[in-house]
Amino acid sequence: MDFILEGWTRQFQKDQELTALSDAEAFEVFAGFCVLSSYHEDDFNPDQFRMGGGDDLGIDVAAVIVNGDLLRDADEVREAVQKAKQLDVRFVVIQAKRSEKFETKVFTDLADNLVQVFRREPMTYKRSEDVANLRACVDAVYADVSKLGKGLPKLAVHYVTTGSPGDGLLDEKRMSAAGRLREMNMFDDVEVVAVGATQLRDLYKKASEAVGASFTMPKKLPLPRIPGVEQAFLGVLPARVLVEKVLTDPNGGIRKVLFYENVRDFQGYNVVNAAIRRTLQDPDRRDRFAVLNNGITIVARELTTAGEDVHIRDFQIVNGCQTCHVLFDQQEVLSDGVHVNIRLIQSNDDDVIGGIVAATNRQTAVSEDDLAARESFHKTLEDYFATQAEAHRLYYERRSRQYSGAASVERTRVITRAQLTKAYAAMVLGDPAGAGRYARLKSKHEKALFHPNHDPHVYYAAAAAFYRLEWLFRNKQAFWGYRAARHHLLAALKVRLIGVGPWPQKVAGKHACDKILKAMWNPLESEHHFGELLSVVVAAQKESEAERPGGLLSDLVRTERFAERVRRGASELSS
Repeated sequence: MDFILEGWTRQFQKDQELTALSDAEAFEVFAGFCVLSSYHEDDFNPDQFRMGGGDDLGIDVAAVIVNGDLLRDADEVREAVQKAKQLDVRFVVIQAKRSEKFETKVFTDLADNLVQVFRREPMTYKRSEDVANLRACVDAVYADVSKLGKGLPKLAVHYVTTGSPGDGLLDEKRMSAAGRLREMNMFDDVEVVAVGATQLRDLYKKASEAVGASFTMPKKLPLPRIPGVEQAFLGVLPARVLVEKVLTDPNGGIRKVLFYENVRDFQGYNVVNAAIRRTLQDPDRRDRFAVLNNGITIVARELTTAGEDVHIRDFQIVNGCQTCHVLFDQQEVLSDGVHVNIRLIQSNDDDVIGGIVAATNRQTAVSEDDLAARESFHKTLEDYFATQAEAHRLYYERRSRQYSGAASVERTRVITRAQLTKAYAAMVLGDPAGAGRYARLKSKHEKALFHPNHDPHVYYAAAAAFYRLEWLFRNKQAFWGYRAARHHLLAALKVRLIGVGPWPQKVAGKHACDKILKAMWNPLESEHHFGELLSVVVAAQKESEAERPGGLLSDLVRTERFAERVRRGASELSS
């Protein structure tokens, strides 16, 4: 194996806390991270996309990108499809081997297996739970073809080794495999790629870099010195330059990662956005865009200028999400006369950045719920997590990617808001069946989540249980294949250690948290508890399959009936 890649893989394995994986499994995760990062610029847990086990049809890593979101579970894909008005979908499939040579038959076999996964008829090949989940993702995407008005899904197949893809026969087999998949007429585009050591090195370097952009901005005015701000400019930028140089990702989609600091996602063509579109489509009005639109605000942690050239790195568009999405969608009608007002700010002060976000977004009709990311309780949680003893320290990511550049922070110890919300709902609110659907979860339990009067200790206990369980998924073979039931295992842990019924309050609640934390920060004890609870989940799965043969675990976990079986089993285990 290439000695540079071997060193990078070992360091990656250490950083991701995957030390219990074999060399081959660790390389699969490493290769998956490199390839998936070329399609998705935001942070993600690469091990979640590894298939593993037998009957995987040669698929080591698989993901579905729906409207810019990197997804793995069928339930997540269904939710994304249901809420979308239009779909932009890409399937990414990877086979990765540490070998220093390519085997030509891999492309042929992989194409044959993928035909089984994507064809409309039922699969006849024996397949693992992970492959069955991938097939369920496919079914969810094609369930409503009317939403595929912008085009059919794209398919990217990557065969990764540490060798060199310079074989003529290999290229012939690669093109043949691509041709066979195109003949299915289910994809707008099919790319089948051989990734060797050199390409993999390049992918890893790009994946490890923060988001950057370079453009020419001739009309800009520097602002006077501002506390907490290194430098700032006001100016205008041609809309085409904004779209091509800043908003477009390497695969031609919009860079959704740029908008996580913006408190609202794209609202579709509501009254305001429809008016912006009409302006751009009107030849007599589009050149007045700069005086009709408030423009956008960009906050960058690194900003350098050289004359008219500007380079920004690790940046966010904190205001102007709606404008950017409409400009990107209408880029074909943008003329040279369409300009956008730009406020460009360099700052590394989180409080300053938070103030900019709140101030610029309150200028429009944003509800208090939309500004929840700026509530003081989230800052309280961030501080509380960070003050724990180093061995027990977790990091609450209240601001997306806020730890991406912190070399001292282990990525696996970062808990996102979505992860904490789901863990808390499963353990404390007793809703493991609904925990997988984040949007519905927030709506259902809006008043019971992140309340200013809540005890941060409870959230930290839920986060610690989530962290320990994820470690077991990554490193213990017995847990492999049961990630879909993670929230039921968390709910069962509460039943086992605390008992059935509502979460205890006040002093009893503190004792409950302490009991959970004591168990979770003891590796042997936590593995013992979750190991016994895993047997409860397996028993509930068998009981459910006896009623409905062939049901996927990813489908079963969404039902309250399955949740009650796990709850009952955990209670009996504790008695």
